[in-house]
Amino acid sequence: MMLQLNHTKNIYYTLRVACAMCFIGHGAFGIITKEVWCNYFAVAGIGHDTAYTLMPFVGTMDIIMGLLIVFYPVRIVFAWLIVWGFITAMMRPLSGEPFAEWIERAGNYGAPLALLLLTYTKENKWLKPVSVQHAQLNEKNMQRLKLCLRIVVFLLLLGHGCLNILEKKSLFDQYRSFGFSNPANVAHIVGSLEILAAVSVLIKPVHSILMLFLIWKMASELFYPHWELFEFIERGGSYGTILALWFITKPSARYYFKTKQQYATTSFV
Repeated sequence: MMLQLNHTKNIYYTLRVACAMCFIGHGAFGIITKEVWCNYFAVAGIGHDTAYTLMPFVGTMDIIMGLLIVFYPVRIVFAWLIVWGFITAMMRPLSGEPFAEWIERAGNYGAPLALLLLTYTKENKWLKPVSVQHAQLNEKNMQRLKLCLRIVVFLLLLGHGCLNILEKKSLFDQYRSFGFSNPANVAHIVGSLEILAAVSVLIKPVHSILMLFLIWKMASELFYPHWELFEFIERGGSYGTILALWFITKPSARYYFKTKQQYATTSFV
């Protein structure tokens, strides 16, 4: 029981913190009135001046959702964050940016989806706060959660790799800041390695290598030329899904749930 509780707590709190970081960080850009958001409002037919007026309200709502995850987590909020994270990420390709921008933000909607799967029951009460005691990590649910996390991590690594291959300007700025004279070559090498990493996670995630992917993902988000802290916080969904997958692939976790399933099967024979 203690082993189950430890694994469940690690995954549960990792995903909660990840969701909170993602939406608090995203909301901060609304408060700041990030200029590029005008392009996304334009997709909905909202003009430049109106977009600047609405940004702080949208940002405040995102921050409130993030704080609810921290202090009053309810399933209805998880569900809303899946939808909202999906929509805001999709605004990027709809506004003319590469489709890889949506793929790379899989953590924004994937982290709340994983949290909802973890706490899902047939008697779901959408407005009742959930806790670690509501987390269900039996064999069936663990496999479902693991598949979700594998797909999300695959997408976010694939998306970032594709943005390198497509020579995204902000990534070039990062490589130039490190002193690389030919950022295009660096971007192509990094992008190719990230795509290979994504495929490896989809085929079979290796516990020890996942930690390297986590370190790389966190490091790669630290060097944006503007608003570095908020950019880092906003990517919380990416870090959280990788870390949750790392927890769920620990050998001790696999052994525990396999043993538990065998015990449940034999106890009814």
